[in-house]
Amino acid sequence: MMDGSLLTATRTTCPYCGVGCGILATPDGPVRGDPAHPANQGRLCSKGAALGETTGLEGRLLHPMVNGKRASWDAALDATAEGFRRALAEHGPDGVALYVSGQLLTEDYYAANKFTKGFLGTGNIDSNSRLCMASAVAGHRRAFGEDLVPGTYEDLERADLLILVGSNLAWCHPVLHQRILAAKALRPMMRIVVVDPRRTASCEGADLHLALRPGSDVALFAGLLEHLARAGFAVPDAIRQSLDVPALTGLDTAQLAIFQEWFTRTERVVTLWSQGTNQSSSGTDKANAIINCHLATGRIGRPGMGPFSVTGQPNAMGGREVGALANMLAGHLDADKPEEVSALRAFWKAPNLATKPGLKAVELFRAAEAGRIGALWVMATNPAVSLPDSAQVRRALRRIPTLILSDCHAGSDTAEHAQILLPALGWGEKDGTVTNSERVISRQRGFLPAPGEAKPDWWIIAQVARRLGWGAQFAWPNAAAIFREHAAVTELARDRADALSSGRESPGQDPRPAPRVFDLGGLADLTDAEYAALPPTQWPVPRRGARGGRITPPVQRLVPTPFRLPEHSGAMILMTGRLRDQWHTMTRTGRVPRLMQHAPEPVLSLNPADAADLIEGALVRVVSAWGEAVLRLALDPAIPRGACFAPMHWTDQLAPRARINAAVTPATDPISGQPELKHTPVTLTPFAARWHGFLLCRQPLGARLGDWCALAPAAPGVFRHEIAGSDAAPFEALVEALGEGAPTLALRAEATGEHRAAWLRDGRLIAALFLGPDHVLPPREWLISLFAEARIGSAARHALLAGLLPDGPPPSPTLCACHGVSAATIRAAIAAGADDVAAIGAATCAGTGCGSCKPELTALLALAPA
Repeated sequence: MMDGSLLTATRTTCPYCGVGCGILATPDGPVRGDPAHPANQGRLCSKGAALGETTGLEGRLLHPMVNGKRASWDAALDATAEGFRRALAEHGPDGVALYVSGQLLTEDYYAANKFTKGFLGTGNIDSNSRLCMASAVAGHRRAFGEDLVPGTYEDLERADLLILVGSNLAWCHPVLHQRILAAKALRPMMRIVVVDPRRTASCEGADLHLALRPGSDVALFAGLLEHLARAGFAVPDAIRQSLDVPALTGLDTAQLAIFQEWFTRTERVVTLWSQGTNQSSSGTDKANAIINCHLATGRIGRPGMGPFSVTGQPNAMGGREVGALANMLAGHLDADKPEEVSALRAFWKAPNLATKPGLKAVELFRAAEAGRIGALWVMATNPAVSLPDSAQVRRALRRIPTLILSDCHAGSDTAEHAQILLPALGWGEKDGTVTNSERVISRQRGFLPAPGEAKPDWWIIAQVARRLGWGAQFAWPNAAAIFREHAAVTELARDRADALSSGRESPGQDPRPAPRVFDLGGLADLTDAEYAALPPTQWPVPRRGARGGRITPPVQRLVPTPFRLPEHSGAMILMTGRLRDQWHTMTRTGRVPRLMQHAPEPVLSLNPADAADLIEGALVRVVSAWGEAVLRLALDPAIPRGACFAPMHWTDQLAPRARINAAVTPATDPISGQPELKHTPVTLTPFAARWHGFLLCRQPLGARLGDWCALAPAAPGVFRHEIAGSDAAPFEALVEALGEGAPTLALRAEATGEHRAAWLRDGRLIAALFLGPDHVLPPREWLISLFAEARIGSAARHALLAGLLPDGPPPSPTLCACHGVSAATIRAAIAAGADDVAAIGAATCAGTGCGSCKPELTALLALAPA
């Protein structure tokens, strides 16, 4: 019998990664995977399953603000338009810009791109997608003449050899990873290879892990291409290069031989890559080195084979479709083709259409710091945190005369610098479309009312355009009208010459025009009702002919990819990336306690052999030529020697000294402009602190309680503050900040520097404060659990200042975020006879949600006594 809630649920799309999972959502909070959606078939990851816990209004931007004061929409829109008007008068079109986001819907993206390139007359619109997939886009355009992902998710399941390059799929795209593991369970002969310097969670289901040296991907695939040439495949001399692959990659020759033979002898091969490949100063060459191996073997456009780029954001692909990157036009039109430029200029009625590339993300903020940008509009992103060399970005933000931010959230690091704040609709309120990594367009439907005065991003853009004199070109009544216009743009020039006019054509290239694959003409005449009911639809969608499915690119070009060593002048290489349960700068996921329990504070992971004078659990300074960050040290043999890893999520609101991008190099790929986020030279030193501590309480007190502080929700209505400082321990100052008066229980040992206190009200725990001379402090988990009790017992009361019961079970962290299962519960299930992951799931539910904790379950099984 069908659950009644499914009958009233709204079909929408998850706002996290590029898998593009379908969601069934209801206004009262429950969220489920949509079993009818082709991307996830009902599955959800831990983040998606917790979406219902993120729709509250805490921290939301609900009203327009101008210069720190609440304003009417008319006043805020007038101020925005005036800011652009002044900047255009002073600097011309090159002095205005937009910086947008893969969190926007396609309709918002389209409006922003049309406004910028069509009417402001500048190419200065770039997206935070520049940070995640710009190198893949550039690689596609060089190889195929168009930004084209040829494969489908089904190919990942049908492949006999799947190669994951720079992709921790188990954590970053967990639903897709579970689909692959399910396919491997049905076909055990399927092989999985992981190419990654770190031993990540994705390695647990793999047959081979190639832990190559950071930055050496091109050498690996150039060596594979050379092996393919020796095996008889047609590889032009112009792209071959003789390299000492073992020396450059650090890989064992036997491992290399296995990898090369598997690829050579397996027909159905998919090579999937993501940020670990793209976020590099040679990211475009890495993408083309992968594509070259597929083109040389003809393994593309057929079932179970092909190069496959997965995107990091829910609508990174939609932004690429509408041209919302500084070097692209709408609808895959080519700025180098006069007839295509003329067609778009006439269609938009935009005589000032920009025809030259604008500033890419890193270039844009350098120009802003130099005083060349008079007005910048940031939408749905947080560049003050996410861009490398973030101190430079913050200097740039402070220099911009008119900085506008459209966002859902009021307290981001970027919002602190903006003069104008415009409240935008959030995930549960928006209406439009997104496109996932396999080119499937899905509807995002609002199921919650607009809070406060929040408006759709496209509406805000149209209102500013009207004030600048372009109202007729932005007079859309709804999102459906924008989508129809977007689809019509894709029909403007059905044939085009090769997109690469850079003079780097390969020998034998056919110069004749090739058909453009991206085509939404079959959707250009949708009625509003048809748009409202649009099911997941894979492009191309021409008016006539085949729709969707895998694609054989009409242009296929092998591209030279000369190997270049990344710049390196430090003792250690810093790699950055994501955590399993977190998203971007945590404005959404950072509010959900169960998503914070797996990694409640910022941690730097380091191989034990590289620790030297560094102590596990202590704080460590990560210092580069651009800045520094301070994080908790975790020793992890999965990290390669000579490298360290830090998550990129932490902000000023949560851990101001742990913002790792303050230390990351601003080097970029010369072709794509994508920043190098995986290879920063750093040195590591201990962080000198005279005291360490933590404060657990029922309200957040901010992240500036000490020289170092990290704030996180620990449980519903309970907040965890990890703190450290270089001056005398501020016990009295913390008691005053808490505002609960004198503690109920207290222990003060001045000689040893230990201070412990607890506050009780009617037997209920209100707060607990622990300070000590070093980082060795009681575990937090048991203390956090006491906050859920209406009245704590005498045994717990007596043990409060010790931090744990003397005869109780040891505190245990949560491993399964979907079901809140602790490591202790899992160990108990193993001791009771659960001898595999499935048995653990049956006993505890761990691993039965998104499955991203399964590698950790496997690790616990391996540690259990026989």
